[in-house]
Amino acid sequence: MTEAYIFDAVRTPRGKGRKDGSLHEITPIQLATQQLEAIRDRTGIDTSFVDDVALGCVAPVGEQGSDIARVAAINAGYAETTAGFQVNRFCASGLEAVNIAAAKVMTGEADMAIGGGVESMSRVPMGSDGGAWPMDPSVAFHSYFVPQGISADLIATIYGHSRDDVDAYAVESQRRAKASWDANRFSKSIVPVKDVIGMNVLDHDEFMRPETSMQSLGALKPSFVDMGNFGFDNVAIQKYPEIEKINHVHHAGNSSGIVDGAAAVLVGSKEMGEKFGLTPRARIRSMASVGSEPTIMLTGPSFAAEKALKRAGMSKSDIDVWELNEAFASVVLRFMEALDIDHSDINVNGGAIAMGHPLGATGAMILGTVLDELERSGKSTALATLCIGAGMGTATIIERV
Repeated sequence: MTEAYIFDAVRTPRGKGRKDGSLHEITPIQLATQQLEAIRDRTGIDTSFVDDVALGCVAPVGEQGSDIARVAAINAGYAETTAGFQVNRFCASGLEAVNIAAAKVMTGEADMAIGGGVESMSRVPMGSDGGAWPMDPSVAFHSYFVPQGISADLIATIYGHSRDDVDAYAVESQRRAKASWDANRFSKSIVPVKDVIGMNVLDHDEFMRPETSMQSLGALKPSFVDMGNFGFDNVAIQKYPEIEKINHVHHAGNSSGIVDGAAAVLVGSKEMGEKFGLTPRARIRSMASVGSEPTIMLTGPSFAAEKALKRAGMSKSDIDVWELNEAFASVVLRFMEALDIDHSDINVNGGAIAMGHPLGATGAMILGTVLDELERSGKSTALATLCIGAGMGTATIIERV
């Protein structure tokens, strides 16, 4: 099979996903368009050679509907021969989109493709797309549906993560994110977002709260107690009768932030890179997606990582840097325990607890972040992964060229 290489990766800064957030005035199509424009302008590619664009989007309705990938490619001035499609694998949509782009190159269906994602959570709120899983009682009953916050607290309860444990992780995420911004570690990939007259409206991740401390987090009440009392705790306990009650430890300060953003990753064959004088930045070694138990929901990353490692003929010790989306603090704590990973080797630049989680875009964002980190640190291999709603995990292994 043809090798798939990454030639460039870009992302927007993350804007607060509220009406007073800096990116609220920017439509999702503009967020996606500006990333595709950046890929083209930074690399100098002839877009008639880009066979396809895949963009993750978790709420593909309203302004984010109507195949936003194809429309963004048209809006960015790409050749009309460039196709496009939208991908929804919940929180891993952006990484899945990159994986699909890479698979197209590997199989010869495409010579060059773009994977990425977009989510304007301030304009198209989470859950706008509905769906049978949470909304149809017969489906929810059959699958022991609980909201993700209950799942995160269920993980903490089963694996013994205390409130102090999850809060300490969140404080460290904030510290690492601030240190990374102070050291300009994100400058290679960040594309400032512009308004309709070409003025910059955001050039940094504005969700960060570097002043966060154990004391400030300790003042926050757990976010999912009321949901649990509404009946979801009982549903989770029916599925996991070995626990007596759920210890609610998560809140806004140790969970991923609601933000707006977009990202794009250019993938192609070695020959296509040579055609445009592009030096490959990394080779995609393997990709994997798995299903996992849907009530606890968020434990899939370790299984996806193990599957990707097996497919690549690699072991855990072959990975230099790990990147796991910080959906909730307990998700990362459990992942580190399951694979025996030291905290110094994972999410070294902070994560979504500090910078936010624009659902459809995050997977592509963290892949770009870990690629930048490999180049900065001079290390060789990285694995990026995300937990996913309804119990799944997606992982990608890259090797620096």
